[in-house]
Amino acid sequence: MRTHESVRGRAARMLVVLIALVSACAQRARPHGEELYDIVLANGRVIDPASGLDGVRNVGLRGGQIAAIGVEPLAGRQTVDVSGLVVAPGFIDLHAHGQETSSAWLQARDGVTTALDMELGVFPVGEWYASRAGTSPINYGAAVGHIPARIKVKLGLDVGHRPTNLAFSEQLHQQRAWAYDTLAPDEMQKLVDVLDAGLRDGAPGIGLAINYTPAAGRTEVWRVFQLGAARGAPLFIHLRFLGPVEPGSGIEALQEVLADAAATGAAVHVLHVTSMGLAQTPTLLAMIEGARQRGVDVSVEAYPYTAASTGLTSALFDPGWQERMGISYGDLQWTATGERLTKATFERYRKHPGGVIVHMIPQAAADQAVAHPLVMIASDGLPFRTGGEHPRGAGTFARVLGYYVRERGALSLTDALRKMTIMPAHRLESYVPQMRHKGRLQVGADADITVFDPRRVRDRATYEHPMQPSEGIAHVLVGGVFVVRDAAPVADALPGRPVRNPIAGVASQ
Repeated sequence: MRTHESVRGRAARMLVVLIALVSACAQRARPHGEELYDIVLANGRVIDPASGLDGVRNVGLRGGQIAAIGVEPLAGRQTVDVSGLVVAPGFIDLHAHGQETSSAWLQARDGVTTALDMELGVFPVGEWYASRAGTSPINYGAAVGHIPARIKVKLGLDVGHRPTNLAFSEQLHQQRAWAYDTLAPDEMQKLVDVLDAGLRDGAPGIGLAINYTPAAGRTEVWRVFQLGAARGAPLFIHLRFLGPVEPGSGIEALQEVLADAAATGAAVHVLHVTSMGLAQTPTLLAMIEGARQRGVDVSVEAYPYTAASTGLTSALFDPGWQERMGISYGDLQWTATGERLTKATFERYRKHPGGVIVHMIPQAAADQAVAHPLVMIASDGLPFRTGGEHPRGAGTFARVLGYYVRERGALSLTDALRKMTIMPAHRLESYVPQMRHKGRLQVGADADITVFDPRRVRDRATYEHPMQPSEGIAHVLVGGVFVVRDAAPVADALPGRPVRNPIAGVASQ
């Protein structure tokens, strides 16, 4: 019996010693008595373009935010060694039409943590946001759109987000008043009221795609600028014209926007500058630079491709399109089949809704825009329906990092990341305060983080096979939750939150 007790006593003492050792080790793993972090990204090259930080650091995440950044070890419930990888703020795409789950997953694998449709937008705003809740791996949002507002005024239809809502496609093609009829004075006020209602419902800005609504006259656009200025809401503009042909050039179209911005004080963002300027893109960029130097609040974006994409039934292909764009039928690629069009197929396919890839942007224009210090990177990615859509919806950000930074040396890694993170955050944050916590890798910022291998990152999406995910994006976190882990999507991870304006009474999230 005594031998039994002796053995039990020794075992108890050994257990006490073991517990003490484990406790001591745990204390040593928590420098300076700090609490345990939810996730630690250890030993990565942390680049924060907002502060200029570029060095090997450990990053601790807690409660969906960045809680610590330092050279000393940090203790985490999960610790991921990211040695040799870049740890950057999650990429922000201000121009993403793929506002549905499948497109969001492809963007996540391209390093995107926030994707907003600030061009075509939505209406009604609140209903659309409610429909997206709990469905996205990345943060989402949309402007209140001039096009859906015009549809509401002219046809009485609530189309929501037109690129992903196919219910009205044929009806909108047949009933063209929303695009081709001018507004009567009472309709003009109704349009402004609809847009204002969208802003009050939390839209993060106004989307104005003038090129798609030929009947939207100068006064109508002016009224929309006045509303944006009065509410402090930025306007995201697809210019009235594209190409070099006068009258009706991209230069003339930009002059309209800059004049309205200067006269009203509205903040303006010029969308996809290369597809509007084509060979005159350098002139458009010089105009924007000059306007900024003289106090106009104007910003600009581009995607890193030499082809655009849009609907073949749109006003862009009204008579005269070949002269305006400087292309012909064979430069159009039907997304449903990948075929290049002829006069016969153009006329046949234009009778019903469908998309085309438009090979029209000079390589020199794309190169200059991507490298220009004022130009942000945005995808203009379309929803993937046929599998033949433009590759920009899957590969834009990796293409810049792989092709333009690593292979071409056209810009530095930090400059490229600046165009994808803090610059788009700055564009929105004066109107949408939650954006002050995005686009940065700093303590207190949202834990929206992209981790990638600068030696391997590249786009794989092509015009023939556009739905191929990018390579070299190792991890992506949204609100401190892995949505991509070890280069693979994390099943059922849907932490994406809405990006909205809290002035409308919607709490910042």
